Amino acid sequence: MSIMPRMNRLFGEDGKCFDVAIDHGFFNEVSFLSGIENMKQAIETIVAADPDAIQLSPGQAKLLQSIPGKKKPSLVLRTDVANIYGKALPSHLFSQLVHNPVEQALALDAACVVVNLLLLPNQPELYHQCVKNVSELKPQCERYGMPLMVEPLVMLPNDKHGGYMVDGDLSKIVPLVRQGVELGADIIKADPCDNLEEYHKVVEAASGKPVLPRGGGRAADEEILSRTHTLMQQGASGIVYGRNVIQHATPDRMTRAFMAIVHEGASVRQAMALLEGE
Repeated sequence: MSIMPRMNRLFGEDGKCFDVAIDHGFFNEVSFLSGIENMKQAIETIVAADPDAIQLSPGQAKLLQSIPGKKKPSLVLRTDVANIYGKALPSHLFSQLVHNPVEQALALDAACVVVNLLLLPNQPELYHQCVKNVSELKPQCERYGMPLMVEPLVMLPNDKHGGYMVDGDLSKIVPLVRQGVELGADIIKADPCDNLEEYHKVVEAASGKPVLPRGGGRAADEEILSRTHTLMQQGASGIVYGRNVIQHATPDRMTRAFMAIVHEGASVRQAMALLEGE
């Protein structure tokens, strides 16, 4: 089946998408819960700001889909849960697919499913499990016309940066992004590289598949807006941000500021004006 009907729900006529990730509670990490303690309220706030999509776990997706009316953000469904985000690593690392992920996505009227492709230092078993997860998802997605978003993430050593922080080394990001595409990704969700002016190389590695950079940890307002503007100029097809929206004092305004950059090509100054309510 064709993925285009669901892709058209995710991406605007301009081919761009802003997906607000609120699936952090899936990962059993207390620091990830800031701003989303009350999920019903958090989702309603983001829905009112009208992004293109909201990324949720199977257990919370009904809070979005139970909101009445024809017009609301599309659902991106997280299909795997990992235990890698704490400052101290457990003895066994995993990234586990939920049961019947695409069937659950269909029942929840999702427009897309998302899965990790994790590359952590000296953790080949975890990396192998992620490759198997993507390989298992791909034929299911093809059968039902479900777009597959793959999240290739390269992480720094835990003993240097607890909680597995982003490794922005372009020479590591580019081949992992390409591998995600080779495994069948329809959309790539990848980290920014250290030098944002080289992000076009990540976009090129995706071989025509839309690339949506993720936001990572909370950053200062002007910094994250500037980063977003540069990434869009480098050829990104949108963004997937979570904590930079949900942990903001005014997540609705921040959503509108990001939407202006993604869909209208707004400058950093124009986006800051939206954020400040001018």
